[in-house]
Amino acid sequence: MWVLAVILLVALMIPIAAILVDSPLGRSIARRLEGGGREGGGAGGGDVKALERRIDLLESELADLTRSLAGMHDELQFVQRLLEDPKKKRS
Repeated sequence: MWVLAVILLVALMIPIAAILVDSPLGRSIARRLEGGGREGGGAGGGDVKALERRIDLLESELADLTRSLAGMHDELQFVQRLLEDPKKKRS
């Protein structure tokens, strides 16, 4: 009887373990176990440098987009003034 209970318990624990390992919590624990002590600047130093480069690139792209948007805003104001009174001359 005990043998059947143990076999049933093991058979039920396999899918439960698979579900837990595949969950976000299981993945988080696995990343921590894999990474060890990355915060100390050891193996994760390259990752930080890559992230810094990516942030710099994104900041420069954001500045370009901001300038482009400001130019479009000026053009839109000009077109709106023309549409308000096209016959009126501006001096």
